[in-house]
Amino acid sequence: MKTIDWYILKNLLITFFYSLFLFAFISVVIDISEKTDDFVRSGLTFTQIIKEYYLGFVPHILALLFPLFVFLSTIFFTSKMAGRSEIIAVLASGTSFTRFLRPFFFSGLVLATILWLGNRYVIPKANAIRVNFQENYIDKNSSYNPLVANRNSLYLQIDASSYAGINYDTTSKSGTNFFVQHVKGNKVDYNLRAESIRWDTAAKKWRLDNVIERKIDGLNETVTLTPTMLKSYSFKPFDLKRDDYTKDKLTTPELDRFIQFEEMRGVEGLNSLKVERNRRDATPASVVLLTLIAGVIASRKVRGGSGVHMAIGFIAGATYILTDRFSTIFSTKGNLHPALAAWMPNIIFAFVALWFYRKAPK
Repeated sequence: MKTIDWYILKNLLITFFYSLFLFAFISVVIDISEKTDDFVRSGLTFTQIIKEYYLGFVPHILALLFPLFVFLSTIFFTSKMAGRSEIIAVLASGTSFTRFLRPFFFSGLVLATILWLGNRYVIPKANAIRVNFQENYIDKNSSYNPLVANRNSLYLQIDASSYAGINYDTTSKSGTNFFVQHVKGNKVDYNLRAESIRWDTAAKKWRLDNVIERKIDGLNETVTLTPTMLKSYSFKPFDLKRDDYTKDKLTTPELDRFIQFEEMRGVEGLNSLKVERNRRDATPASVVLLTLIAGVIASRKVRGGSGVHMAIGFIAGATYILTDRFSTIFSTKGNLHPALAAWMPNIIFAFVALWFYRKAPK
């Protein structure tokens, strides 16, 4: 990399992180003004509010608008370069326009990697902190679903040929009337029933009490009574709990496992989970794309300076967000494939980037 590459890379990243810091500060101030009454009613100290809410809120809001701020920061910095005729000087030295865009691509790649890792591991943990606070102190009934809340009996498929049922209490992580049936062909060859079942946090297994096992082989049947036993099943306590924030609180490996488990159970309406899973890869890719678009848009020196470029940036950013919202709705409420819904804004804006690139002065 040459001196101009380091210059663009350094100043672009500084501009981005500075604007992100200011936005985080403003967001926290606005949020405090809206939730002051809730904080007072919670009875928590200032330190507890920071640890139990804002450590989750700040990463969540920053990740939400991360691509947009990359886009606007790139436009702002590049427009300043164009206004000072620095880009004209670079191109006049014999540097091609494509070569000029190389540090923008590298900057977008660095920021996309940060967002990708954050979406996979950091943001879900932050969302868990934010959501737990919101459920406990702000809107306790936010995750209430009458179709689920009044039904304690759950039936699920735990592997290709085994089925289970349980009356489960999510608070105590325990249940009653638990049974497992293994089906071979069209006949049941194994049946297990337990009076109670609870999650053993030390052993990371399910503890079953007063267990009756029946093994059936034709006309022969073997019955075994066991006071207590530990069993490993494909489901965990979290899999038996349903709320509106599940997809936000799971890391990507956990989300993959959760989707697979729900598909095995035959649960319908999983498109929202699948869209979220695909978006965790599509959104970082959009950072690279939007960085290049911003670099191309703002590289032209125009009358009006940064104002014109920022106006174009806001319009393009709003269009991207609307495209993303519409594709999500068509997937969750319609038949649009979740992967296509997550990647559609990137596909559309890839053609937008190509159009801007061909129109840019070189």
